[in-house]
Amino acid sequence: MKSKICLFLIIFISTFTNAQEIKFSEVELDIPTNSITINGTLLTSTLQEKTPLVILIPGSGPTDRNGNSAMAKNNSLKFLAEVLAGENIATYRFDKSVLSYSKDDKKKIDSLTFEVFIEEAQSVVDFFINSYNYSKIIIAGHSQGSLVGMIAAKNKADGFISLEGAGRSIDEILIEQIGLQAPFLKDETKSILAELKQGNTVDEFNPMLISLFNKQVQPFLISWIKYNPQFEISKLKVPILIINGSKDIQTKNLDAELLHNTAINSQLEIIENMNHIFKEIKGDLTENMQSYNNPKLPVMKELANRITNFVKDLK
Repeated sequence: MKSKICLFLIIFISTFTNAQEIKFSEVELDIPTNSITINGTLLTSTLQEKTPLVILIPGSGPTDRNGNSAMAKNNSLKFLAEVLAGENIATYRFDKSVLSYSKDDKKKIDSLTFEVFIEEAQSVVDFFINSYNYSKIIIAGHSQGSLVGMIAAKNKADGFISLEGAGRSIDEILIEQIGLQAPFLKDETKSILAELKQGNTVDEFNPMLISLFNKQVQPFLISWIKYNPQFEISKLKVPILIINGSKDIQTKNLDAELLHNTAINSQLEIIENMNHIFKEIKGDLTENMQSYNNPKLPVMKELANRITNFVKDLK
C-alpha cells in the first residue's frame, strides 16, 4: 500500500494571518486508500520548520471536510483548522468517503462498514507518517469521528483529541435517545439492538423506526455496535485531550467523563457555553439549533486555545 500511495495536488495557495502574523498555505490533497480516494485540504505554515499536524476526522453522516452536510452548513471544522494553522499547527481535514460515491454506487454505499472508516483514517495517518514532514501527528476526531480516530490512533499517532465524542457504544445511546423521544418504542429498540449486537439483521419492526433500522443501515450498525469507546480509548498510550461543550445537545458531558475516567493519559476540558459544533451559545435551544446553519459564526477561541496548548506541550 505504501508504494502505491501517490499524491494528487491541485494547488490553490492562499495566505492568511492571525494576531501573531503566522501565514499558512492551503493545498487540496487527495490520498488513495484501499476503498476510495480521500479528498481533503492541507493547511501548513509557510515558516521553514517542521510543525505538528492535526488530522481532523469528521462526524457521522455524509459530512464534508468543513463539517458541513446537506442539512447543516456551519464550517465548524474549516474554522477550527484555520485557527490552528494560524497558531503554526498544520491541519488536514477530509470529506467522508461516502461523499465520493456516485448515485450508481449504491451497492458500495450499502456495503460500507465502520471498519472501512477506520481503515481510511489509518491510511491518511500512514500517508503523513511516511512523509516525514511533521514533528508530531495528532488525530482529532469529532463526534462519531472520535471513535474512528481513537482506533486509528493506536500505535500510529503522537496524541489523540476527542471532540464531542461519545463515551458509550451506539446501542446504549440509541436506547437512551428513543427512551426520551418516544418511550413507547424503547423496548422494541432494545430488542432490535440486541439482535444486531449478535450480528443478526431484523426484518420486522415498527415503521416509526425505519429511519434508524432500515435494511440498508443494519449492516453498518452491526459493525459500529461492536466498538465501545471506553475500551478503545483505554488502549492508547499517548497523551489524550477530551473536550466537550456544556451546551452540546448531542453528546453529554457524561460521555466525556466516561472517556476520561477510562483513559489514564487523558485530560478533560468542559468548555462553558460551547455546543456540538464548537459554537458559543449563550441563549436557548433555538439559538443552539440555528447555529448549525450559520456558516459565518466562528468557533470558540477557548477551544482552539486548549487544543493549541495540548499540541505544543507534546514531548
